[in-house]
Amino acid sequence: MCGIIGYAGKNQAAPFILDGLARLEYRGYDSAGVAVVGPDGNLKIEKSKGRLQVLRNKTEDGKLVKGCVGIGHTRWATHGEPSDINAHPHISMNGKAALVHNGIIENYIDLKKILSENGYTFKSDTDTEVVANMLDFYYNGNPLETIRKVIKMLRGSYTLVIIFEGITDKIYSVRKNTPLIAGLGETGNFVASDIAALVSHTQNMYLLEDDEITEVSAEKVSVYDIDLNLIKKEIFKVDWDVKSAEKEGYDHFMLKEIHEQPRAVRDTISSRIGESNEIILDNINLDYEYLKNVERIYILGCGSAYYVGVAAKYAIEKSCGIPVEVDLASEFRYRFGENTRKMNPNFKGASRGSRINKNTLVILISQSGETADTIAALREVKKHGARTLSIVNVVGSTIARESDDVIYTRAGQEVAVASTKALTSQLSVAFLLAEYIARKLGFAGDFALIDALKKIPEQIEELNKSENKIESYAKEFKSAKVAFFLGRGIDYPVALEGALKLKEISYVHAEAYAAGELKHGPISLIEDGTLVIAVATQDDLYEKMISNIQEVKSRGARVLIITNEGNTSAEEAGDMVYYIPKTHEILTPLLSVIPLQQFGYYSAVARGCDVDKPRNLAKSVVVE
Repeated sequence: MCGIIGYAGKNQAAPFILDGLARLEYRGYDSAGVAVVGPDGNLKIEKSKGRLQVLRNKTEDGKLVKGCVGIGHTRWATHGEPSDINAHPHISMNGKAALVHNGIIENYIDLKKILSENGYTFKSDTDTEVVANMLDFYYNGNPLETIRKVIKMLRGSYTLVIIFEGITDKIYSVRKNTPLIAGLGETGNFVASDIAALVSHTQNMYLLEDDEITEVSAEKVSVYDIDLNLIKKEIFKVDWDVKSAEKEGYDHFMLKEIHEQPRAVRDTISSRIGESNEIILDNINLDYEYLKNVERIYILGCGSAYYVGVAAKYAIEKSCGIPVEVDLASEFRYRFGENTRKMNPNFKGASRGSRINKNTLVILISQSGETADTIAALREVKKHGARTLSIVNVVGSTIARESDDVIYTRAGQEVAVASTKALTSQLSVAFLLAEYIARKLGFAGDFALIDALKKIPEQIEELNKSENKIESYAKEFKSAKVAFFLGRGIDYPVALEGALKLKEISYVHAEAYAAGELKHGPISLIEDGTLVIAVATQDDLYEKMISNIQEVKSRGARVLIITNEGNTSAEEAGDMVYYIPKTHEILTPLLSVIPLQQFGYYSAVARGCDVDKPRNLAKSVVVE
């Protein structure tokens, strides 16, 4: 969601900013803009609705916007429709301050009323322009003091990057519940909402925390706390390869990342499986003494990460017997938040197992480590004494830093909005974690599972080599208006993920159901020609799935079955059958999800959709 970059240096700022914004296009946006402090000290702004190329053309790749300090933004509309006026940056009425903003100011209406009463007028429909005018209203000539005063009046989430009239050598920034980093370059210094914006210029970063205010010049980055005390920050060195943010000959990032999955899974598991199949999960410390008292495990995530959690639930409960609840982070935080009714302290009955306490393990899953609802849920459960373990991809992200334990997925940078390699890496970690917990509790090790897991990268490579078969299916159904995905057991979360992939990039109305629920309503929607994709990889549920397939076939559906090699009876039940290599039954999602990713991708291509930039979606959802 919304990309931000700021630069203060010895060179012209606008070309650096436009380059950084180009590397943030994958986050999703509807307008773009840049602002600089000109050599005369005046603020100059150019912005436009639409793709970044519109802004590039308008500014001749930044050459027309002169100034050595500047800020830039790609906006994903929240307050106000996509338009030139609502695009960022926003400048205050009197021209004293300009800023870009990620997040939402929840009390902007009250603040706007105060400003209106003091003669301020507004051009846009945004909450951001209110902050620009707040900075103008309270500006006393000292940017740090002004920013400190204003942010104490703001409620909500925000990353603000600010320039001031007359200050030709510095930019300022502050964050609250949304990501921000500072980059230390050779010809200048940066701030940005995403490491991807800076990796071509520097690998040395500061990871900024909530309420830290930065002052950035060509020579240095100074970081202050909310009371304006100088903070000493440790340099965080990023080891991302710049090539990870480039397509390298692929038509789309999504296709590239589908093909990167063998490497991503291999990197995720290789150092975590010892020579004797022992499991080595970084520095986490879930020992027997802790685990024997765990009453319940909660797994929290959003989108694809939530579906990984559903698969992990099957694996953990089957391996360990510990009750697992999977919840959308966005809903969980309200069920167990501050508004939850407190138990009567005089209650003498049995303890309530659903309470979150020191005997609760909460696993949080997020690709970016910056998902707003997941961060909020993390902070809430920690208040109640729960132990937290995160599975994230981005090193040094907020969720990783604030969790008690973290396991990094090592997928590398994922650019496409539709998650592929992040998901399979998360699944790999989740299955390793399930086996790790089981062994710590004294259960016999499932060495067949570990042997099978080591073969998964090679098997994914096999599936990628046969993607032309899935491509032909996608072309055949490119005019489909609706699709249903079915699965039972651990195949159900795979069906959920397959439906999500199709709907988010192809705009086909796709729904997934646990196959046993068919006759509880959804089967009424099946008619001649309806596309049904059935995932049937579990031996003990295979016959039931075949029965469900027969039910939709008899009502006119056309059925694509994803099943294991050897299940040839599927050819009599379905119209099309796609076989995946045999593996351990718990690990089948790592293989069955691949053809569903491919189907979503090739469906989008066949329908002429913008695969890497699906409408209304953003890569990282950093606002609630």
